[in-house]
Amino acid sequence: MLLAAARSPAARRAVVAAPLGWPLVRRFIAGEDREDALRVVDQLIVRGLHASVDHLGEDTADEARADAVRDEYCALLARLDAAGTAGRAEVSVKLSALGSGLGTGGPRAALGRARAVCEAAAAAGTAVTLDMEGHGTTDDTLAAAAALRVDFPATGVVLQSCLRRTEADCRELLREGSRVRLVKGAYAEPPGIAFQDKAEVDRCYVRCLRLLMEGHGYPMVATHDPRLIAVAGALAVRAGRPQRSYEFQMLYGIRSEEQRRLAAAGETVRVYVPYGDDWYGYFMRRLAERPANLAFFLRSLGHR
Repeated sequence: MLLAAARSPAARRAVVAAPLGWPLVRRFIAGEDREDALRVVDQLIVRGLHASVDHLGEDTADEARADAVRDEYCALLARLDAAGTAGRAEVSVKLSALGSGLGTGGPRAALGRARAVCEAAAAAGTAVTLDMEGHGTTDDTLAAAAALRVDFPATGVVLQSCLRRTEADCRELLREGSRVRLVKGAYAEPPGIAFQDKAEVDRCYVRCLRLLMEGHGYPMVATHDPRLIAVAGALAVRAGRPQRSYEFQMLYGIRSEEQRRLAAAGETVRVYVPYGDDWYGYFMRRLAERPANLAFFLRSLGHR
């Protein structure tokens, strides 16, 4: 229901216009502008954490907006560089935000914009990870990541364990230097494409995690699930991986104490920091992912 609401213009108008909306969203979103994101990054670094900053937005509707997204990322990276925090903060980018869906030339134009962001990231001494979106974008996203890695080998990509194809994709990304963020997935997908049972999604996550830990790349373990965090640690030990050869990733506003606990234990922990005014779809997917998020939202409504 929540994933359907994430795609509903009527539901979007209702939530965005609600007086209670933004104060509740601030649990999961750094803010609506660049300065908000930079402030949160500083706070995370002081706590011994790393950051991956995402300027929210997807399915960009015109070229001018896609150019504006590119320029925002480049400006953000310049600010991170000037602040001396780029070494602990990278950026996450959705190709659809860069215009990949704008006609037949969209994918090529989006790749060009992504290249500009990668150039800005390299100049700042950090990297870009390409976010994965719905299953129909998987091939294009993987192809874009491969093209960018020719000149920017630190470029990362996301794989979703909910998709039936992901284990095979994982095997293609085990080479030296490959950076893979493994997530469960936050999009509603058809049964022929994706596992529908949570246990199947988790089993696929573990299979992929084992491949990544035993491979030659850099696994980015994106989960809040205590069982999978424990499995990741055990697989790293079994594969003989030192702590700095992989990292955990969690979302801003979720399991903050666990983030700090892992960091205190010597693990690299990167927090996904979203910002921007196009927060609705992201927010609804966070509510859909975990019952605890929805419970927090409903409790907050009641308290207000």
